[in-house]
Amino acid sequence: MALAPSAWVRRWAPLIPAAGAVLDLATGSGRHAVYLAGLGYRVAAVDIDLAASAGVRDTAGIDWRRYDLEQGDWPFAPGGHAGVVVTCYLHRPLFPHLLDALAPSGVLIYETFALGQERYGRPRNPAHLLLPGELLELARGRLRVVAYEDVTEAEPPRRMQRLCAIKP
Repeated sequence: MALAPSAWVRRWAPLIPAAGAVLDLATGSGRHAVYLAGLGYRVAAVDIDLAASAGVRDTAGIDWRRYDLEQGDWPFAPGGHAGVVVTCYLHRPLFPHLLDALAPSGVLIYETFALGQERYGRPRNPAHLLLPGELLELARGRLRVVAYEDVTEAEPPRRMQRLCAIKP
């Protein structure tokens, strides 16, 4: 059974300009790519390993791309995407590229683990955990923040930061 898209992505995806191109980075099982394609977006689903998405790769509207985002050059043109979605993944050197990839009025939806997560399980490496307010700092002066959360959740227990922001 496929994982459902996150509530955060479902809540804010309708802000992405209609029929636009969307990047789903570190797509994993492809749950967000499939959801977004179902909403009518053209999706580039990118991951270093596409094995986890094998069961959904016949979904229309998705361009599956095997790519190592941490080793290769950034493969996407500036301003070409109505939305960028990133969940459960953090590689800070990509931050400027994420913002550059957005077209005017493009929406960044980001959700990943925050410092404190190490008390509950993986990831434990501080390089993979957001610092307090880090997503807000990413947006400061460059994006209009629509929503932000920095929360500890009870079930499952985890520390998360979430951002939805629009490029002016």
